[in-house]
Amino acid sequence: MLIKRARTFLASAAAVTLLGFPGYAAAQGDKPAAKTDLTGKWAFTVTTDLGTGTPTVTFKQQGDSVTGHYSSQTLGEVDFKGTIKDQKLSFTFRTDVQGNAVAVTYSGTVDGDAIKGTVDFAGMGGGSFTAKRRPSGG
Repeated sequence: MLIKRARTFLASAAAVTLLGFPGYAAAQGDKPAAKTDLTGKWAFTVTTDLGTGTPTVTFKQQGDSVTGHYSSQTLGEVDFKGTIKDQKLSFTFRTDVQGNAVAVTYSGTVDGDAIKGTVDFAGMGGGSFTAKRRPSGG
């Protein structure tokens, strides 16, 4: 009888271990990811084979769509469109580089008030970037 109780107890313990404590997941809740809102000014640091730059990017977000303005000494002033979904950001703009129209695409991952990713110059070169949200009014 004692052996039968021990087996029943071990089987129950194994079931709880394998299946999880009933109600534990519900009690913990599947916490949704915080909603990302990029709206505002961001300070970028871009590193490429040709050097570094520090553009300012202003985002306006509506749902999964982003629009904005890119401002740098190297590539000038240009408006852009992009998307943000599941913390993944992508935006593209066209600019003139040495007399040639070039599509510049930024792709990165948003983590709170920071973004990290890559930049591609129409497949002819690229680099990496980091960005930090500027304080309001900054």
